[in-house]
Amino acid sequence: MQAFTEVRGRIAPLDRANVDTDAIIPKQFLKSIKRTGFEEGLFFDWRLKADGRRDPDFTLNKPRFQGAKLLVARNNFGCGSSREHAVWAVIQGGFTVVIAPWRQEGDATVPAFADIFKNNSSKNGLLTIELSEPDVESIFQAIENHDGLEAAVDLESQTLTVLTPEEMSFTFDIDPAIKKNMLSGLDDIGLTLAHESSISTFEAEHNAQVTWT
Repeated sequence: MQAFTEVRGRIAPLDRANVDTDAIIPKQFLKSIKRTGFEEGLFFDWRLKADGRRDPDFTLNKPRFQGAKLLVARNNFGCGSSREHAVWAVIQGGFTVVIAPWRQEGDATVPAFADIFKNNSSKNGLLTIELSEPDVESIFQAIENHDGLEAAVDLESQTLTVLTPEEMSFTFDIDPAIKKNMLSGLDDIGLTLAHESSISTFEAEHNAQVTWT
């Protein structure tokens, strides 16, 4: 996994809540045994019309959002089935950060991201940023008012800066262990390999005690 420190780039809006993993990467794209090529299926049913042509009305097809590195959506992004392919598709589609809001409804909290999608993201180097609804709404408004708007994220300081003329800055929370792993570029395999020497020593000592018959 590539280390995540800072990113700056165009920010694109996806003004929808409850974006499920089937919308992110439809089931027909899950047949591949490889972990590449999923960008073609990203938001496939929204990106293309029934006749296969690109839908010019779909936000992410608009020229002003081409090449965006940051995506801002509404709450409960990544809900539905637990397919890790959804995260791969988002990353291979060019995004390194997804921003979404949490919302309080009485005693219940509607999450910014579905838990499994959020966990899969951190293990693949995709940063998920959770902000309040008013903060995310202000970002949507800034995108509407400023063509080609860019934003910058600094994971070390846990800041998101939307680069309007006045600069809108937000701080975000992140689990310290996830932050450390992302800054170091360590996924589950990388964390295991960090103890390779100890594992090799244990295996050598263990095998020496085994009597084969």
